[in-house]
Amino acid sequence: MRKFLVVLDDTRECLNAMRYAALRAAHTGAGVVILSIIPPEEYQHWIGVAEIMRAEARERIEAHFEVFAKWMRDKQGINPELVIREGEPATEILAVIRDDPQIGVLVLGAGTDKSGPGPLVTQLGRSSGSLPCPLTIVPGDMSKERLEAIT
Repeated sequence: MRKFLVVLDDTRECLNAMRYAALRAAHTGAGVVILSIIPPEEYQHWIGVAEIMRAEARERIEAHFEVFAKWMRDKQGINPELVIREGEPATEILAVIRDDPQIGVLVLGAGTDKSGPGPLVTQLGRSSGSLPCPLTIVPGDMSKERLEAIT
């Protein structure tokens, strides 16, 4: 089964990327993999403190994931899987794609502020010609109705 990979983070545009991935998956009989990445700089403390911070980060991610997963299950009939990685975001995204040959599309949300679409969209967009799968960039300010219409 083909899967859509979408990144779960604290950005506003993440919501549209999640919606798009779930809607496309529901309409095409695909699955959704939700990836959340814990940045390495969160662990530059003593070992005991780092372990506590790592556990707290995982708890936050799992709670955030469950909100999206419930919506996907209830509204779209999609049961997403959660993958949590630690490291640099672009590197971990590519590793997940390499590790799961069923991932057919990477979905990212683009930010709408003056500073640009966001670091992931910028970094992966630059290397989109050599990505192992297509990249779909979803505008962060696209309405829910418009997303539903185009999926």
